[in-house]
Amino acid sequence: MSAKTVVAFSLSSGNAHDAPEGQKLLATLNGKGVPLLMDRAYESNKMREFAKKQEFIAIVPPKKNRKHPWRYDKELYKFRNEVERFFLRIKRFRRVFTRYDKLDIIYTGVIIMALIYDAILM
Repeated sequence: MSAKTVVAFSLSSGNAHDAPEGQKLLATLNGKGVPLLMDRAYESNKMREFAKKQEFIAIVPPKKNRKHPWRYDKELYKFRNEVERFFLRIKRFRRVFTRYDKLDIIYTGVIIMALIYDAILM
């Protein structure tokens, strides 16, 4: 794997589902054969087609109850735990996971500071 870094992020309301927000964010990026590691919450046909349209390689396991499951790269999917560990590191910052800030611009700045701190230490 290459260097691990955040390439983009966006804020959304707390009651918004991640998949539509993720599609908006992915629409701003160029996939060009980049693996997109997703968990089963994103395994819908719509999300996988969207990733393919953006030229990402969707790496997502099918849900257990799928009638026609697909193959996916299990070895590459093992790297998804690094994404989860990243979020755990960022959530060490109390202001990130509690969101005391009322303004999005302030909260975005807090997240950027946490990302910089994480990049320096990792």
